[in-house]
Amino acid sequence: MPFFSESAEPGVLTVSQISRSIRQLLEGDFRFVRVSGEISNLSRPYSGHHYFTLKDSGAQLRAVLFKGQQRFLAQNLGDGQQVICHGRISVYEPRGEYQLIVDTVDFHGAGLLQLQFEALKKRLGDEGLFAAERKKNLPRFPRKIVVVTSPTGAAIHDFLKIWRKKGWGATIQIYPVRVQGRGAGEEIAEAIARINSRLEAEIIVLCRGGGSLEDLWAFNEECLARAIVASRVPIVSAIGHEVDFTIADFCADVRAPTPTGAAEQIFPEALFWQQQVGNYRQRCIRLLLHRLDSSSRRVTQGRRLLGDLDMILSHLSLQVDHRSSRLIHLMTRELQYQSLKMGQALARLQRLSPLGQLTLQAERLHHLSHALRQQMQVLIQQKNSLLSVHAARLESVSPLATLARGYAIVKKKGAGKKEEIVTHSSQILVGETIEALLHDGALECEVRAVRRKTV
Repeated sequence: MPFFSESAEPGVLTVSQISRSIRQLLEGDFRFVRVSGEISNLSRPYSGHHYFTLKDSGAQLRAVLFKGQQRFLAQNLGDGQQVICHGRISVYEPRGEYQLIVDTVDFHGAGLLQLQFEALKKRLGDEGLFAAERKKNLPRFPRKIVVVTSPTGAAIHDFLKIWRKKGWGATIQIYPVRVQGRGAGEEIAEAIARINSRLEAEIIVLCRGGGSLEDLWAFNEECLARAIVASRVPIVSAIGHEVDFTIADFCADVRAPTPTGAAEQIFPEALFWQQQVGNYRQRCIRLLLHRLDSSSRRVTQGRRLLGDLDMILSHLSLQVDHRSSRLIHLMTRELQYQSLKMGQALARLQRLSPLGQLTLQAERLHHLSHALRQQMQVLIQQKNSLLSVHAARLESVSPLATLARGYAIVKKKGAGKKEEIVTHSSQILVGETIEALLHDGALECEVRAVRRKTV
């Protein structure tokens, strides 16, 4: 039974009455409206109805699309879509909230955030930031993982739950950051850079629960994408639900559908590997026992084949002593022989030593030098005598000797002409100039008369 079914006093309305009046007023004045906006916070509970918020830059409006009206949709609803909703304004009295009861939805393109997402995705993809060849492999058995997340969110608890379940003895360090709101992308990018420079980590996990496109927008920032690509440590993205995709997912080395899925991929099954190690241990023990048993049988068989080892060893010891004595005798003889050869070689070396050879050759050189000087003196005397004879002969036929007896040599001189020795009077004309060479000089004469010899 309600507390107040009617107003307690005249002029005073109950909450139900004022809510009903407002609903009637709104439904009367806004029987049919067309509202444009961007869909966010979309949910579909078990009832099958769609509940969402229409928003623009200045305000937001709650909206509901009942299950029966969904058959008129041209496509499924999604966060970030820019739509025009046709319907009526009503009031949900139990909560005192007004909302838009949607009849039909017109889709006229993606929302602003979705357009920004697609543009950034294309630009970074063209730069090669999503290329598979630059992605790093995760270590198979990691020992230290750093989770970049909000420490108060449910996502980190899901991640740690799987870690504990698998029983893998890795160290988990939580790096607290904001995962939503203005500046969250820059904060996460700075965290990745610090982990690379200051912390020893084998894997970095970006962890966040689900949400709308706007809620996840920090993971669509360009600065975060470039920080992921620049990281030396492999990065796993565990953001949102399986249907949620962010720029960080495309840049990360491994994309997990959920935080739980990331833990499933990163941590091996400790029990499975313990069983594997146990199986390998048992197998190694069996192989070693088999090998020892086989070797023992071979040793036993060898002992039987060898017979009495003491007798064999005694015989071998005698042989060693005999051969040792023989070896010492042979080595002594060889040393004596080599010593004799070395003495002979030393004597020969002394005879053929370079110093002795140099002394011998020096004496020989001195003797040859003395003989050479004697031979040269004899040869010089012979050549001097021969030169005197030839000089006397040359003197007897020399023209200079003839000139010394009063004779002269006459040459014909002419301008620009070669000198010519005059031997006939026909070579000279009156008035020409001639030169007479004497024993101690020359005369230049002018011909006044030419007398020719008559026969």
